[in-house]
Amino acid sequence: MADRAAFDSHCMACPRLAGFLRELKLQYPDYHCRPVAPFGDPDARLLIVGLAPGMHGANASGRPFTGDHAGILLYQTLYDCGFSSAPESLHARDGLVLKECRITNAVKCLPPQNKPLGAEVRACNGFLAREMEMLPPGALVLALGGVAHRAVVSALGLRQVDYPFGHGAEHRLNDDLMLLDSYHCSRYNTQTRRLTPEMFLQVFQRARQLLD
Repeated sequence: MADRAAFDSHCMACPRLAGFLRELKLQYPDYHCRPVAPFGDPDARLLIVGLAPGMHGANASGRPFTGDHAGILLYQTLYDCGFSSAPESLHARDGLVLKECRITNAVKCLPPQNKPLGAEVRACNGFLAREMEMLPPGALVLALGGVAHRAVVSALGLRQVDYPFGHGAEHRLNDDLMLLDSYHCSRYNTQTRRLTPEMFLQVFQRARQLLD
């Protein structure tokens, strides 16, 4: 379990992930290839939780959802709903600013085939728990996909059966915190039309309504 910090750039708690990142750094010396820090407003009322960094996205750029297909829809939607200063996240030094919003991942390191083991999700769960503790009363967590949803529920020590994942589902986690679910904005989900831009926008419009 992680300590009480919200992030550790030198974390090597998962041997499989640490070894994988070392191998990738040799292959891609210009890539970040380390744990990816949360990005956005430190006083955010909306915390977006993804799965893990993408190989040629956050693992390369060092910023969540930056440089890969999933980030195209996410940042456009954030901009459309007033959470971002720009519709694109190009690189970690592009000047983009998130407003009232922060993005993190259930697993901070890139896993092989983008599939973290259950033990790796659990090892990173303490960081997520601390991130949620830092949210103000009345905050909202938006989980992108089932893994992120379950990580959020676990971080609060709640029973999974009481909070089933579903696109657009809303859950009252405690007096101060709500959880809103969406399918992940992955290339697979968008290309198969399991998730359309309109569906994704509706979730973020609902997030804005809940916060306002």
